[in-house]
Amino acid sequence: MGRVTITIDKREYAIACDDGQEAHIIKLSHILDEKAKILSSRIGPVNENMMLAMIGLLLADELEDIKNQSACVPTSAFNTADSDMAKQIDGQVSRIVGLINNLK
Repeated sequence: MGRVTITIDKREYAIACDDGQEAHIIKLSHILDEKAKILSSRIGPVNENMMLAMIGLLLADELEDIKNQSACVPTSAFNTADSDMAKQIDGQVSRIVGLINNLK
């Protein structure tokens, strides 16, 4: 089992992951950290749980927007590559939610 230390909003977290997934987890953590920086600049400091909840809500909102945009496109317009990408996005969101749950 792999292990990485990620930083979100100047806080470090030790995360367990599958071997070989370390770089991917670090890449995902940069997305979370970027969201944390945006939130911190807008609302100031908040406690850790609130920050992670708000980051999760931002990401869920972005995912919902993507799903709504794709719902407006006729199904016939999607090809296999689009379907595969949508599945990958859903998988990444599930991983992010899992990471947030692991941090609690």
